[in-house]
Amino acid sequence: MTETLRVVAAGDHFVLPSLITAAITEELREHPFSVRELTLGWPLEPFGSVAEVEEASDAEDEVIETLRSSGGHVLVTQMGPVTERVLDACPDLRLVVVCRGGPVNVNLDAAKTHDVRVCFAPGRNAAATAEFTVGMMLAALRRIPQAHELLAGQGSWEAGAAYYTYEHSGLELEDLPVGLVGYGAVGSRVARVLCAFGARVMVYDPYVHGEIHGLRVATLDELLRRAQVITLHARLTPETRGLIGARELALLRPGAVVVNVARGPLLDEEALCDALESGQVSAAALDTYTREPLPAGARLFGFADRVTLTPHLGGASRAVAEKAARIAAAEVGRWARGERLSHQLG
Repeated sequence: MTETLRVVAAGDHFVLPSLITAAITEELREHPFSVRELTLGWPLEPFGSVAEVEEASDAEDEVIETLRSSGGHVLVTQMGPVTERVLDACPDLRLVVVCRGGPVNVNLDAAKTHDVRVCFAPGRNAAATAEFTVGMMLAALRRIPQAHELLAGQGSWEAGAAYYTYEHSGLELEDLPVGLVGYGAVGSRVARVLCAFGARVMVYDPYVHGEIHGLRVATLDELLRRAQVITLHARLTPETRGLIGARELALLRPGAVVVNVARGPLLDEEALCDALESGQVSAAALDTYTREPLPAGARLFGFADRVTLTPHLGGASRAVAEKAARIAAAEVGRWARGERLSHQLG
């Protein structure tokens, strides 16, 4: 392709349009191009596991207007909706690159019908999510958020000192049996860090073979019976939805800790609340939920003294936004040069 490549950088408040433009400029130094920037607002459910396909649907008109007015051949975006309506309205569009681990905001069937290639940016947030997982684990084990609230929020040194007792003090990672459910890009990084802490790492993942950091166990039940802490790293599939429910939580050692920075539906939240109520689970740290945003009346809020909750931030770091833009730009460069695309779907 030798004609001027017209790119629309439909960024947002995380993957900034300027990051996309800078990455495109670096990648296409030897190819004529132009970039039109568009900033999309956050949708109500930016990382929701239930309504992802409807993300930023109110931005269709903005995307269509920018693509049509610029004659855009390429759309690079994280959240922008690439619906059948968008594809129908933009006949010049030939490539869509989504700055995330999967093109959940793209109608792949319609893209195939319109002969539009679709790429994504896998692996961009593995390191960030792994680091966040370890941070959440430490927060839950050592009750860091609760102690912070007592001192910084309530101004009470005396109340916080209650954690400096045998009964209320937390657990340390050294020699602690920690079970990882899943050993992909994130789980493998978590395992390496936990081994460095001196934890006794165990891994259950029937789809991963070869060497691992830690002890491989044959069944999920065995992992649960042996672990004092479990952290979830499985992909969400029909097979893994509800993977950890009441039966599985009952297999844990009494007073176990549960961490989920993967996908909310892997864990039965009602069963977790029951286990917290009974003391079978002493603490939990969650970044993802079955429903997102977490409803105001969610039962989990009733366990603030033992549960650390964050609003799906595990994959959010500046480095992630920069990596996503670079991965996307590299795909645009391959397409411009007529090379094979690395991360194509549809």
